[in-house]
Amino acid sequence: MNLVDDATIVKGLFPFTLTRSPADIRIGILTIREKWAQTPGADTLAVIPSHILPSQQVVDCLRTSTPLPPGIASIEHPWHIFHYNDPAIRQDFALLTAGRQSAPVPSSNKVRNPEQVFLEPGAVVEDCIINASTGPVWIGRGALVMEGSMIRGPVALCEGSVVKMGAKIYGATTIGPYCVAGGEIKNSVMFGYSNKAHDGYLGDSVLGEWCNLGAGTSNSNLKNNGGNVRPFNPLTGQYAVAGIKCGLLMGDYSRAAINTSFNTGTVTGVCCNIFCDGLTPTWIPSFSWGCEGKRYEFDKAIRDVAVWKNFKHQELTKEEIQKLQFIFDNNSTNSP
Repeated sequence: MNLVDDATIVKGLFPFTLTRSPADIRIGILTIREKWAQTPGADTLAVIPSHILPSQQVVDCLRTSTPLPPGIASIEHPWHIFHYNDPAIRQDFALLTAGRQSAPVPSSNKVRNPEQVFLEPGAVVEDCIINASTGPVWIGRGALVMEGSMIRGPVALCEGSVVKMGAKIYGATTIGPYCVAGGEIKNSVMFGYSNKAHDGYLGDSVLGEWCNLGAGTSNSNLKNNGGNVRPFNPLTGQYAVAGIKCGLLMGDYSRAAINTSFNTGTVTGVCCNIFCDGLTPTWIPSFSWGCEGKRYEFDKAIRDVAVWKNFKHQELTKEEIQKLQFIFDNNSTNSP
C-alpha cells in the first residue's frame, strides 16, 4: 500500500502533520492508514492519497484514474478531523464488529439501544449510562469506564483508555489509545496517550499525542457574536474558515496548566508549556513557555517529554528527539 502525502495538505493540517503523515491521523476509531489496510482492493492501487478516507467508491475511482467526486471525506484542515468524526466512527464500528459478538455488557449499566454497544475483551464498564440510540459506542480492549460516567454515541473509547468517574461524553468523540478522559467532552478527538482527566470542557477540538490539560481547563468553541471561527496557520500565514464552531487544536507533547482558558479556535504547536492569565492567544508557537513569547529550552523540553512518557511506561525514542530537534530549529513563529 502506497499512501502518498500532498505537500499542500500537509501544510494545511498543521500542527498535526509536524509529527506525522496525514495517513497516521486518527479519525473515528482507526487511523487513516489502518482504515486503508482493511479496505478491500486497496492493495491493488498504485497510489493512495494519504488524506482521503477509504470507501469502495474511492477505490474504484483510484483504480480507474477517475477524478474523485465531490463530497468524499477528504481531511485537508485540522477541523475536518472532528467534522468527519461522526461518520468515521460509524464506518469503523461496522468494520470492526462485523460478524463478531460483543463481550457482555454488565447489568449494572443503563443502556439504550444495546445492539449498538460493543465491548472488546478486557473492557471494564460498570454503573454507567450508555445511550447508543444516537450512534454506536465502541469500547476497546482493556478500556476502563468508571462509575457514574454518561456516554452518548457515537463514541469510540480506544484500547487502554480510561474515562474518569462522572464524565460526560457526547458524540461524536474519540478517546484514543491510553488516553484519560474526564469532565465534559463533545465532538472531539484525542489521538493517543493524552490526558483531559479533570473537570472542564473540551468541545469541537483535537488533541495530538502526549498532550495534557490541567484540572479546570476549558476551551471556547463558539465566538460571542456567533460568527465564523478562523484559526491561524503559521505555515501559510493565513486564516481559514472552520465554521461557527472550533475549539482547541493542540499539537503533540503540549501541556496546559490548571484552569487554562483556551480561546475560540486556538492553535498550538508541539511541545508547548502553556500557562497564562485570562484567555490564551489564538496562536501559540511550538516550544512556547507560557503565552508571552518565551521559548522552552530544548534540553528541558526533551527532559519533560521523557518524564511524561514514563508516566505511561513509554520511552522517548531517538527518532522522536531528532524530529523535535528539527521542529525546534525550524520553528515558525509567524504571528497573525
